Amino acid sequence: MAKNSFIPVISQEKKEENPGSVEFQVFHFTNRIRRLTSHFEFHRKDYLSQRGLRKILGKRQRLLSYLSKKDGIRYKKLINQFDIRESQIR
Repeated sequence: MAKNSFIPVISQEKKEENPGSVEFQVFHFTNRIRRLTSHFEFHRKDYLSQRGLRKILGKRQRLLSYLSKKDGIRYKKLINQFDIRESQIR
């Protein structure tokens, strides 16, 4: 298996930001989600990692829900920047 050379990861330009900010946390969760998604192309029956992916998706969704309620402009910018689908339920 290739060592993470094919994984589409968002650039690290946001690394200087505050690690406690909502944007940084969504950025970090999005990278982990993309890495796990590419992992499942080779390991379809890795059920423990699938559970971890669902937990990360839930955390990211809660953060995005919080951000959409607090600041809609930052939410829209973040959704467009990371190419995340907008939630149907808010």
